[in-house]
Amino acid sequence: MTLTKLDLTGLKCPLPALMTRKALKALSPGDVLEVHCTDPLAVIDIPGLIGETGDKVEIAARIGQRIVFMIEKANDPIEDINTTALDGPRSRDN
Repeated sequence: MTLTKLDLTGLKCPLPALMTRKALKALSPGDVLEVHCTDPLAVIDIPGLIGETGDKVEIAARIGQRIVFMIEKANDPIEDINTTALDGPRSRDN
């Protein structure tokens, strides 16, 4: 397990969520991302992001003006599914 720290203090929405998403993509399953934010909307945006990615918020805390998240990278990340692949091949007549 590797701990990566991400200081996003001073950044405003949507940057904290976007940069958290980018940082999570670079991690391996089981790694932990420690995110520090000051944007009040991060308490909504980052948990929402984690709900989409399938990762896990281990800790969410407010320390003074900072909001700190400890996020564990999931073992089985949720991937986008191409629904046309599920339907099978289509002819041009469909």
